[in-house]
Amino acid sequence: MEPQQSLESLARELAAAAPSLGPVRVIGIDGHAGSGKSTFAGRLAELLGAAPVLHLDDVASHAELFGWEERLRAQVLEPLAAGRPARWAPYDWVERRFGPERVLEPVPVLLVEGVGAGRRALRPRLARLLWMEMPREESWQRGRNRDGRELSDFWDGWERAERAHFSNDPSRPFADTLVRQSGTGYEWTSGTRATAGNATSVTGRDDLPRA
Repeated sequence: MEPQQSLESLARELAAAAPSLGPVRVIGIDGHAGSGKSTFAGRLAELLGAAPVLHLDDVASHAELFGWEERLRAQVLEPLAAGRPARWAPYDWVERRFGPERVLEPVPVLLVEGVGAGRRALRPRLARLLWMEMPREESWQRGRNRDGRELSDFWDGWERAERAHFSNDPSRPFADTLVRQSGTGYEWTSGTRATAGNATSVTGRDDLPRA
């Protein structure tokens, strides 16, 4: 892994990538729920000159934890690909409804973070795919601790849904960069060496739960 001080060089590498969606360089940040994707995306966005971050939680819903592909395509991907503003209505997880519309103008770099940011339908639109390298069970426990007991039932359902998603559509084997959070910041590895040995990767071992 590269040392923390090189995170700026990662930002420069991403900014220099070829556009992948019209004029936009879309950077996917995937990983298990609770692995720190949102926090890392915020840090990376700062280094990219306040690049916007699209959270996939905004396009998902209780009814469609992973069934948001067409909504993302129609509201965000197709407009940006054509050089037009994207318009989408973020989902309110408390009110259980989609809220007021937001507008995103085409920008040089857009970070898309969330579980499934590296799914097969989205990968052709990505300039780079980053994977947060944290074991599944550790990530989920962090998420449960963050959200508290009142969301325990939600997490039970989420874990089943995430297992099924990554079993059918894994992201990690296709990642360009692996990112690991350390005690002092972040470490990362890019290039073909990043995902060498995928047979023992976290995602590669995900199976559907047995009855």
